[in-house]
Amino acid sequence: MLSEALGGLLPSAVGVAISPVPIIAVILMLGTPKAKSNGPAFALGWVIGLVAVSVIVLAVAGGADDPDSTAATGVNWFQVAVGILFLAMAAGQWRKRPTPGEQPEMPTWMAMIDNFDAIKSLCLGALLSGLNPKNLALTAAGAASIAQAGLSSGESGIAVGVFVVIASTTVVGPVAFYLVAPDAATRPLTTTKGFMSDHNAVIMMVVLLILGAKILGQGLGALGS
Repeated sequence: MLSEALGGLLPSAVGVAISPVPIIAVILMLGTPKAKSNGPAFALGWVIGLVAVSVIVLAVAGGADDPDSTAATGVNWFQVAVGILFLAMAAGQWRKRPTPGEQPEMPTWMAMIDNFDAIKSLCLGALLSGLNPKNLALTAAGAASIAQAGLSSGESGIAVGVFVVIASTTVVGPVAFYLVAPDAATRPLTTTKGFMSDHNAVIMMVVLLILGAKILGQGLGALGS
């Protein structure tokens, strides 16, 4: 059923949406002279990456709605692997969290965002949504849950659309806010960027821990049934 598929993909979609690095990246772009072109390009690339991964996983996992099929078993083992990976990543985030007073370390490429054009911004958005390990795994897990639901093509399209909308709110939302009211958007976006930068490791640790336990339990439960 479509409702069950939407319930299954919701945690993964929210996990993608609250990724600090893409949020910081898009806010940095909105502070550059080319904000009105680079911001929408980044958001478009982000959406393209999510859609591409979702469609590929749905194509590969076709038939996973039959619990006795090879595809279903493969999806279940994939969920187990992702769950274990996320728990390990959560432990890593906890170990590398900054000590009190220490400046959080951000990716070096963020310093080059001022020099980006629209094409580079679009490519960065697609890379962060489609090839970033965490977001790739979460998008694949969300698409896998759709594949297991045995939906029609139309319903699968709706489910993918819902996933992409939820997962894109924190990237597309700031861009839309800036385009509509650039002056009003400056302060809240700057505050959000500072919070995400300061608490990146802790946010990621909590997200990965919760989602890792959820996805691992889902995979193990399906394998044991």
